[in-house]
This record gives sequence, structure tokens and C-alpha cells, in this order.
Amino acid sequence: MDFELTPEQKEIRRLAHDFAEKEIRPHAAYHDETEEFPWEIVKKAHKLGLTTFSYPEEYGGGGIDDPVTSLLVSEELAWGCAGIAVAINGSHLPAAAIMAMGTTEQKKKWIPMLCDPDRCLIGAMGLTEPGAGSDVSSIQTTARREGDVYVLNGTKQFITNGGIADIHVVFATLDRSKGWKGIAAFLIDDKNTPGFSMGRKEKKMGVRASHTAQIILEDVRVPVENRLGGEPGDPEYVPGYVGALKMLEHTRPGVAASAIGIARAAYEYALQYAKERIQFKKPIIEHQAVAFKLADMATRIDAARLLTWRAGWMRHRKIPFHRGEGSMAKLFAGDVAVQTTMDAIQILGGYGYIKEYPVEKWARDAKIYQIWEGTAEIQRLVISRAIAKHGK
Repeated sequence: MDFELTPEQKEIRRLAHDFAEKEIRPHAAYHDETEEFPWEIVKKAHKLGLTTFSYPEEYGGGGIDDPVTSLLVSEELAWGCAGIAVAINGSHLPAAAIMAMGTTEQKKKWIPMLCDPDRCLIGAMGLTEPGAGSDVSSIQTTARREGDVYVLNGTKQFITNGGIADIHVVFATLDRSKGWKGIAAFLIDDKNTPGFSMGRKEKKMGVRASHTAQIILEDVRVPVENRLGGEPGDPEYVPGYVGALKMLEHTRPGVAASAIGIARAAYEYALQYAKERIQFKKPIIEHQAVAFKLADMATRIDAARLLTWRAGWMRHRKIPFHRGEGSMAKLFAGDVAVQTTMDAIQILGGYGYIKEYPVEKWARDAKIYQIWEGTAEIQRLVISRAIAKHGK
């Protein structure tokens, strides 16, 4: 067991940290206040390869397939600003769906579009609906085949990059009676497709630089070849529900890494503040109540990172998450982000509660990490079922 990072990992982490420090942090407060999508920052990140380094070289990516490297980048970008980091990384979820369930031809067609260094395209993934969050089997968006097209109808809710993305992966049901197993995924590669539109853009508590909106599908006609994984009986066929599970399993450690980035930002700020703030004639870090709180913050962050790196290590070696290790990382890191940011506010006292100081923003950003891509309760369900099945 070796925790030493490779020279390549150290270099890309340094690149991501420098980008977060110089290009993200100076603009974080503005985008949090205005909720404007940070197009220029996303384009700069894309130009540097921060959005494409993990995709295969054959598709135009950087070919760095080590998941731990991706976790390092996610942590640094979220350390800069979680909302802007989501804007930069938002295309990873639809790309993960394409990589998890797309045929060879589908990967060759769409992944290079996201990797083109001279053209910054973004993606979106539509799974959640107004009435279907954790219970994905209750999806109401329908797909029916008519000749050489599928016709999609429904509404998707809380979609990152929804409506502004160039590529949308949309999950729909072909047969409601089959529940989860009746689901298939379709790729809409033109946001101007007739019947496809953006609904309400959400005003959020946190990660406000990220665009979140409904997408509405009214008789949207999608070519049969845009069904991810192909048709039943095809040589490379992947059922939609299998692809969705693989996609979420692939992305959960990355979500955990982003939560750690928020927690680390809050901890570092609180630590520095505690060294400088004088009360009762000495820095407050010399008061045990504050010092012990910081000790707990540091310990939890390291523990979360170790869980997350383990999940990345397992993925790289294709070791199944038999005990829900990916869910463990996301669950614990999300809780740590919320606890750490609240502790940071407490250490700053009244200053922590006002917008002049960034910790209140980090607290607002942290909360979503207990909710999206599977709530904390769902992660506990996944873990409990896994340990019940495997007996240890």
C-alpha cells in the first residue's frame, strides 16, 4: 500500500490548484451572487485539458485513465469554487453514461466532440424528474419507437447544464410495467431539436455558478442509432438500467472528492483565522474549544480523502464495490463537507455568517453533496444492502 503520488499526479494536481487559485477563486463570489454560468472560465479549463484529460487518447482525450488523478483534480477545482467546478465538470456525467453503455461507434462519434480542444462543448444528463428522484423506477418520461426513430415525451428536473448543453443524455421508460428494467438512455445531440426545450432555471441555495434547469420533451424524435447501448440482440447491447448503475458508480467518488475540496477550503480558512484572531489576549487557536474543533475537522477531511482514494484505487484495478465502497466515500465526504463548513462558521463567529467572508458560501455549497447523485439516505441503503449480501 503506497500513498505516494506519481510525478504525473503531482503535476496535474498543481495545474488544477493553480487554475483554481488564479482563475476560479477571484470570480467565485461574483458568480455566486449573479448565478451567471462561467463560460470564459470553462473555456479556459477546456483549453488546458482539465475537462478532457481522463478520456481515452483514441477519442481525443488526454489518456490519463487513473481515477485517483481525476479525484485530485476534482478536489482542487472544488477548493476554488464548487459551483464553478460543477460547471467545468458537468459534462463528465453524460460522458460517463456514453463510456459505460455506448457502443464502440457511439463512443467514437460523441466523445471526440467533447474533447475537441478548439471547440468547448458541454453535456447534460437527464435522469431525475419532478416525481422521480431516488425512486428511479418511477420515471414517467416515455420513449416509443416509430420506425427508425424514438419519440420522447416528459420532463426532467434539476438537470445540470439542462437546456444549454450541446449534448443531452436522457433516460426514459420503454415499458413502465418493468420498472427499473424498462429504462433506456437516448442521446440528443442538438439542443435545437424540435420539441426539445429548457424549462424553469432553478435559483439555488448553493453551487449557484452551475446552471440547473428543467428540460422538456414534447414528441422529440431521436434516431434509433442514438439509443445508448444499441438494441436488444445487438453485439454490444447494454440495458439502460445497467448503464445507469455503472454511470453512477463511476461518478460517486468524484462527487466525494469535490465535497472534500469544499471542506478543505473551509478548514484552511478557519485555521488561518484562528491563528490571527485574538481573544482573551491570545490567538483563539490556543483555546482548547477551538483547537479541538480544528483537530476534528482535519481528521475528518483526511479520513474522507482516504475513503475516496480507496474507491478510485479499486476502480482503477476493476475491483467491484462489493461493500458499497463508492457510496461510503460519497456519504462520508458529503457529511464531512457539511460538518466542516458549519464548524468553520462557528470558529469565525459573527464574521462567518456574513457574505464578506467566504465560509457562509462554502456551507451553502456543501449541503448539495448530501443530496445529489444519490442522497445520503440512499447511500446508506446501498451500503447496508451490500454488506447484508456479502456478509462482512
